[in-house]
Amino acid sequence: MTILVTGATGNVGRQVVEHLVKRGADVRALVRDPSKAKFPQDVRVVQGDFLDIDSLRNAMSGVSTLFLLNAVVSDEFTQALIALNIARSAGIERIVYLSVIHADLYVNVPHFAGKFGVERMIEQMDFKATILRPAYFIQNDLMVKDVITGYGVYTMPIGAKGLAMIDVRDIAEIAALALLRREQAAEPLALDRINLVGPETLTGADIAAIWSEVLARPISYDGDNTDGFEQNLKQFVPAWMAYDMRLMGERFLTDGMLPEVGDVERLTALLGRPLRPYRNFASETAASS
Repeated sequence: MTILVTGATGNVGRQVVEHLVKRGADVRALVRDPSKAKFPQDVRVVQGDFLDIDSLRNAMSGVSTLFLLNAVVSDEFTQALIALNIARSAGIERIVYLSVIHADLYVNVPHFAGKFGVERMIEQMDFKATILRPAYFIQNDLMVKDVITGYGVYTMPIGAKGLAMIDVRDIAEIAALALLRREQAAEPLALDRINLVGPETLTGADIAAIWSEVLARPISYDGDNTDGFEQNLKQFVPAWMAYDMRLMGERFLTDGMLPEVGDVERLTALLGRPLRPYRNFASETAASS
């Protein structure tokens, strides 16, 4: 009984592997570059890529449960469908898929629409899956850490509707627990969806206020300019991705990213502890700067 973790060297995947190993699971990690794979000794590392069919077939051979995480790339949907088809051919029924909250609402945002398409394929192909739908990753704000600390401005386009931000560490632990639940079940469990949210819903002004307290000096919010956000991102990522992120930011401003009734309580029960608040991240980040 083996769990295959894709995206295993990323911020989420690496921690999923660590949680699984600590809980005694037999783990296989799919990586593109084994030289970057720093895992516990018992983890079997396999080299592969979502577009390298033979490598995927090799990676999925003998696997019982799959953690499907693929990055935001221009062909994300194609990569995921290839992985699902090979998983089905390999006899893998049990899947945990990392999607995104409101995938069915943010229909004009490319990577949201792509993930919603993957969700639909998981259903149509009759996989027994847990679809995890995380809200905004708190650690995304590491991208603007220097702007916050150096210029006193929080520039992410969060808006006034609020986002139920979640810590990446909580995402990884919940994903590992979902994988173990499916792996250890006597029969494949029915499909379910879980919104992954943080303990509070924060606006741009709320986050600026938290940073102001943590840094003991005024931090202002200036994130509603999505055009400026896109132009700045184009310095670091491809233009298509910067535009994708701009569209997401515009939906933040108009719709927010809000939890459903009972989401926080469900996650707290799963973890057996409170979810990590944004203030913890801000304090840790400030202390390490």
